Amino acid sequence: MSFTLRQLRYFIAVAEGGTVSGAAQELAVSQSAVTESIKALELDLGVLLFERRRRGLSVTYEGQQFHRHARRILSAVSDARQSLGSDAAEQTGSLNFGVTTLVAGYVLSDLLERYRRAHPEIALRAIEDGGEYLEHLLIGGELDVAIMDISNRRDHGALQVEVIESSSYKLWLPIGHRLAESEIVAAAELDGEKLIALSVDEIADGPERLLAALGARPEIAFRTRSVEAVRSLVATGAGVALLPDLFYRPWSLEGDRIESRRLAETLPVIQVGVAWRRGSALPQAAQDFVAMARFTRPQRSRAPGDIG
Repeated sequence: MSFTLRQLRYFIAVAEGGTVSGAAQELAVSQSAVTESIKALELDLGVLLFERRRRGLSVTYEGQQFHRHARRILSAVSDARQSLGSDAAEQTGSLNFGVTTLVAGYVLSDLLERYRRAHPEIALRAIEDGGEYLEHLLIGGELDVAIMDISNRRDHGALQVEVIESSSYKLWLPIGHRLAESEIVAAAELDGEKLIALSVDEIADGPERLLAALGARPEIAFRTRSVEAVRSLVATGAGVALLPDLFYRPWSLEGDRIESRRLAETLPVIQVGVAWRRGSALPQAAQDFVAMARFTRPQRSRAPGDIG
């Protein structure tokens, strides 16, 4: 037996959506259909994609690896369908785009891979920089489009934006941490905890301000510009972190597990989007880029490791 595209869609929906019930609702099928599909997929692959725990399911290491392949397979199928009867391969021209440093590693790669396959003749010119500078280049006409955190954009009137990813803040914890025993953590419980802070343009000092506004006073143990460093430090017990769920992965580079939990309090949502100058006549290459960005990722936040 070989796995089907339907099984891949069901698996991705559960892995990214957070629950079997949520995946079933999104796919407009029964929960039993999703559950049976996952079981059949695991049997076919010969590995466990989810760990069965008392609180539900969590994505295994093998599940994380397969998730990337599953997305590529569905993306390739989508590209193949779009290419039929299309003259995209004959299109020529260039695309000047920008991307902020933090967003580059989590949104851009899938989008760029798909765009290159669909439009191999387009010359791509990219610049990576802070959001404020990219806005300046967009308004000045030096960039066609940019992928960035649009939650804190400066010039609302001059830019047109389209959201391609929304992500709420979640608490990252090492395995065995006292707060990992609860599904939801109150901000007050973070008093005295050591906090690993990510000092990058889009969210620099953001978690500290959020926690201060909620009355929590954690101790800043370390500041870094590397998300991977945050993961490693959290996984080894050096502290906890509060970051957008977009950047969460359940494993550090060293293979150590990281838990993720929601805070009881309402937190803001980070929105990643594609932006361009309002009123500008986008070249066809840029229009195709924007259209493809709409389908790069689902416009919702992934849930933490527990799924059920």
